[in-house]
Amino acid sequence: MKRRNFISAAGLAGLGLTFSSFNSDTERKKTKNIRGTFSTTDNRVSIYTNAQVKPARIFHITDTHLSLDDERGVKYKQFSKRMAGAYKSNTHFQTEEKYSTKESFENTLQLAKEQDIDFLALTGDIFSFPSEAAVDWVFQKLNDTGIPFAYVAGNHDWHYEGMKGSRQQLRKTWTEKHLKPMYQNNNPLYAAYDFNGVRYICIDNSTYEILPEQLDFFKAQAKSDTPIVLLMHIPLFMPGRSMGFGCANPNWGAKSDKNFKLERREQWRKGGHTKTTINFYEKVFNAPNLLTVLAGHTHHQSLDIKNGIPQIVSGHNATGYYSDIQIDSLP
Repeated sequence: MKRRNFISAAGLAGLGLTFSSFNSDTERKKTKNIRGTFSTTDNRVSIYTNAQVKPARIFHITDTHLSLDDERGVKYKQFSKRMAGAYKSNTHFQTEEKYSTKESFENTLQLAKEQDIDFLALTGDIFSFPSEAAVDWVFQKLNDTGIPFAYVAGNHDWHYEGMKGSRQQLRKTWTEKHLKPMYQNNNPLYAAYDFNGVRYICIDNSTYEILPEQLDFFKAQAKSDTPIVLLMHIPLFMPGRSMGFGCANPNWGAKSDKNFKLERREQWRKGGHTKTTINFYEKVFNAPNLLTVLAGHTHHQSLDIKNGIPQIVSGHNATGYYSDIQIDSLP
């Protein structure tokens, strides 16, 4: 059996991990009452809280990049062509067998059913473009599992490459027109899902930035005594990481945007992030009831810790990858 590394705020220095200074005394006391420890082995994560919650096992699924389409998508072919041709053949992260993205998603859901998973957390780029056929197929597959789920969009989910409009305008248009079923009648920009004593907070940062109403929503959740898990597509900035960790990254902006021509989209803004985005970053990593941040986007598994809070980025589900996460109370 592989040895598991149990990590707590007190033991981080001994593991050679760096992070910012801890919270104030008052916040630290509240943190002690809610946040516990966590461990990780391969694609499995165990998260423990001092709050009383029912045990829950979660599959974190991100970046499947499905490109299913039908006659409804013909009129958008000029905008979907490049991404429709991507991720056609993928090597499974465990077996190294070749799979399509459709097979990878189906196999992951089948495994979730067989192992009686309690909750599915989908953090964006499930689609390579906002195909109605793909959305219908995914929504049906999710409902067929009978497993509760939460979904937050990624930057590809709502983006037709070359289509005119700002990031905010295009996101608003296609989340309403095509992605709407995935939100289960909740607000696409922010939502909360309560399950087994834990609140799963969805914040759409697929434009790399945070809106004032999203910040207000998160601040309200951070004042609660309920343990929360934050779901986003783009990981929050961590020193030493790539621009893929672009939300609140101090180097984010027009000068660092290398792909806007390839993706035929609006260039990132000159001058960098808004104050709202930076404020959100600070609020997240000082939230005393936050157990973890779950994100995707980079297509590579990673773990970073700031103020004792782990940010877990899952590998891309196009390769069959998923994070198997157990949340439970400490004895």
